[in-house]
Amino acid sequence: MTTHPVTETEATQASPGTAHPTRPRGRGKNVRWSIALLCFGGLAVNYLDRSTLSVALPTMSKDLHIGPETQGFILSAFFLTYALCQLPAGALLDRFGVKRVFAIGAIWWSVATVGMGLVRGVGTLVGARLLLGAGEAAGYPAPAKAVSRWFPRHERTLANSVWDNGARVGTAIALPLVTLLVSAFHWRVAFISCGLLGFLWIIGWWRLYHEPADHPKVTGEERAYIEAGGARVEETPAESAAAAQVRWRDLFRYRTVWGMMLGFFCLNYVVYFFITWFPSYLVDERGFDLLKLGFFGTVPGLVAIAGSLLGGFTADRLLRKGWSTTKVRKTCLVSGTLCSSVIALAVVVPTAAGALALLSLSYASLTFATASVASLPADVAPTAGHVASLAGIQNFASNVAGALGPIVTGYLLASSGGSYLVPLLVSGALSIVGALTYAFVIKSVEPLQAR
Repeated sequence: MTTHPVTETEATQASPGTAHPTRPRGRGKNVRWSIALLCFGGLAVNYLDRSTLSVALPTMSKDLHIGPETQGFILSAFFLTYALCQLPAGALLDRFGVKRVFAIGAIWWSVATVGMGLVRGVGTLVGARLLLGAGEAAGYPAPAKAVSRWFPRHERTLANSVWDNGARVGTAIALPLVTLLVSAFHWRVAFISCGLLGFLWIIGWWRLYHEPADHPKVTGEERAYIEAGGARVEETPAESAAAAQVRWRDLFRYRTVWGMMLGFFCLNYVVYFFITWFPSYLVDERGFDLLKLGFFGTVPGLVAIAGSLLGGFTADRLLRKGWSTTKVRKTCLVSGTLCSSVIALAVVVPTAAGALALLSLSYASLTFATASVASLPADVAPTAGHVASLAGIQNFASNVAGALGPIVTGYLLASSGGSYLVPLLVSGALSIVGALTYAFVIKSVEPLQAR
């Protein structure tokens, strides 16, 4: 077994006592955080565009004569191409670079969003939805790779939590924005407007994103700080030779990769309960009316944003204190997923307030762990040219759970007469399975060795 040649990076990641380089201070020496915010904007638009249909569907279904059974198929069609295209999207990002591939993906999904505003029937709507999923597949592995190149190891988790919160912000603003556009104009205007918003972000991305070595505003001091801190920068000739030893398909031979996939599958299964069935739970199980739903239904999402930032801050703080990468990741991943299992207790507490508190804690615990999940590809990639590939593989597994979770929950509700007891018990059990996976299936968090 031959180890890859990035000995400095590997030593930085594996040695608990390694001293971190001094952070540059002063104006103009934190360009890397503008990159994280740029990725945040991209993911916010990504989730806004995918959520537009959910908000506009009740109105457009009347115009296009779409029945309830067909609506479910249209909504789920997105996940078919989105999950499958995670795999090639990651490989393309590693091969052709973040700037180009993320821009092409954004153009693709923006065109598909505008196209949904022009459809005349179910067939073209399903086609546009499938195209949307394929284009949006770059939305997760691209920021993960960008952060791996721009941030030292001990700042990477917080940076990942910044862009990952774009998903929650984009989903949150979709409801009021799309509702306003549909009510004031037409559902077609809502799709076209949201699609055009994507093109505005693309212009900003193309003008503002550069690699650390090429950015016109980054100082030599900041660049040195990024590289000395273990950022996964451009491959050296030696790394390129090592990359040839670990082909894309070879990544599936590693126990760590399967642990990443299974762990994120379990975590995202529970996350999708909040994205899909959570409003129905509040209405059906806790008797919320629309007013209460609109006000209290936003609480878990807001708490989840704080949980994500806390997860990023905590992990980076522990790394700076000298904890090993393995100890930090396992601490955050296991504690976050294990704590999220309190979702199972929401069905037994007597009050709606108590249930809402438990659900908020569960969602925040999930996002606390997600900050470290997004950092795993950069932590374990054998070379810098494998980061996005691993991110795509990991996110593929998570979106299989995203597609299956709502279906399984619906089936369990139907078979139990509408009771949420079993669905939430299953979610809680999967949280525990996820914690056990991160604890025992992944042995150590370090760069994979070429075989």
